[in-house]
Amino acid sequence: MQLKILVGTETGTAMLVAQAIALDCGDLVPGIDVVPMDGLDIGVFTQDALFLVCTSTTGAGDVPGNAQALYASLLGEPRYLGGVRYGLIALGDAAAHAATFAEGGLKFDAALQDLGARRIGEVLTLDASSDEEPEATAIAWCRGWLAQALAG
Repeated sequence: MQLKILVGTETGTAMLVAQAIALDCGDLVPGIDVVPMDGLDIGVFTQDALFLVCTSTTGAGDVPGNAQALYASLLGEPRYLGGVRYGLIALGDAAAHAATFAEGGLKFDAALQDLGARRIGEVLTLDASSDEEPEATAIAWCRGWLAQALAG
């Protein structure tokens, strides 16, 4: 089964996290594809892959600019995604935006669940104001998440 990591980012941190996962976790799945969300729509979610949404939060809890089209498609082109399994990494900055910390990722989580997709495991939130090595934290989480996803 292929893992598709869908990346929403403003400053590049979410892309760095996704690339670190792809480099470190290749021994657990036959193929890992890191896909920026630029220009994507709901059609990206197929049943032949496992998905990891890795997205930052911008502004007052918004999804990043490159993820807005995909998020709008999830809301505006509803389609049953019952066969889709995914995990979620939500990045944010709790010190600067406590009230909307990681909201960009949580918005994707809510939209996917509303469409019937099944989240595997808990959401990983990475805090720019406290996580000194977000890549290492994400890799450790992802290795456990992949073990859970591949077992079920």
